[in-house]
Amino acid sequence: MNKTSITTITVIVMILFLIVEPSTTGSYNIDVLTKYNSVRATTGNDGNIDESSNSTSTSGAWSNGASSPTPKMESAYTTIGDKIYIIAGYGETGKRNKNSVEVYDTKTDTWTTTAPVPVNLNHAAAAALDGKIYVVGGYLDDKIPSNKLFIYDPTTDVWQEGKSMPTARAALTAQFIENILYAVGGTDDNNPLTVNEAYDPTTATWTSKANMPTPRQHMASGVIDDALYVIGGRPKGKSSNIDNNEAYDPKTNTWTAKAPMPTARGGIAAAVVPTNGELFIFGGEAPEKTFDNTEIYNPSTDTWTSGPSMPTARHGLAAAAIGDKIYVIGGGPEPDISFANVVEVLM
Repeated sequence: MNKTSITTITVIVMILFLIVEPSTTGSYNIDVLTKYNSVRATTGNDGNIDESSNSTSTSGAWSNGASSPTPKMESAYTTIGDKIYIIAGYGETGKRNKNSVEVYDTKTDTWTTTAPVPVNLNHAAAAALDGKIYVVGGYLDDKIPSNKLFIYDPTTDVWQEGKSMPTARAALTAQFIENILYAVGGTDDNNPLTVNEAYDPTTATWTSKANMPTPRQHMASGVIDDALYVIGGRPKGKSSNIDNNEAYDPKTNTWTAKAPMPTARGGIAAAVVPTNGELFIFGGEAPEKTFDNTEIYNPSTDTWTSGPSMPTARHGLAAAAIGDKIYVIGGGPEPDISFANVVEVLM
């Protein structure tokens, strides 16, 4: 038997092992995938996969958490401690706006509800600081872009309205860096925006900062080493998805272009895993489909790799890292308006 025959048999055995080995947890067995990928890279026997790509699978596995009470999409989301807050969004009754707030406790795998946001919202952004949640922008009823800021205190279960943003907009992104909230991009429902506005909670004031280079909406973002990475999105509709990756340094008030995301996508979600300093991007939407992609950005090397695909493709979803796990929640499994209440956990 020649060397080529031995290599081919090795790959076939690994594929059969992947097919027949069950996961003891009921989740996808990514360890087996990693074994197969290792053999595939060694032999070059790849089927339809392009070996010229620099993407590789990460180790980990998907499992299911308790489904959320309400199937929702385009919600704002953030975390406090071990809890994930899913805030407003489109609800299961069609295009009806919601103001409900549902909280997932990752320790107990249970859901509770808290005081609703004072107004119905979708496509808003949220971030947390010192145990409080800040929700900015979004669409009000009748698809009116909002400039409102709402602040929630879980200890009192009370929402208060803060000072409004200078620019009304929806489908934006927001993150805290060094106790300052940065609200970036979005749309005023006519044009994609490059706006970058910073809110200081101690003085309740907004300040204009350097505009993002690329006007866009429906993007995702994450903060690593006090730099804000804004990734993907689209300037207009679902057919205009882009792969842009731009980093903002608040210390110098400047933007820098980084390695683009491998797959141009909008309607995505992002989560930063603190233990490895990587930014995970999930899902997305095109006119003809939704994405199950997981793509991982490493800012220290300015490179991307591919992670295990989500079990449920969707857009307008939420993602949050708690410890070394990422929880991907809700979203729309079909393009445009659709709903899911799935909770899928990447470990």
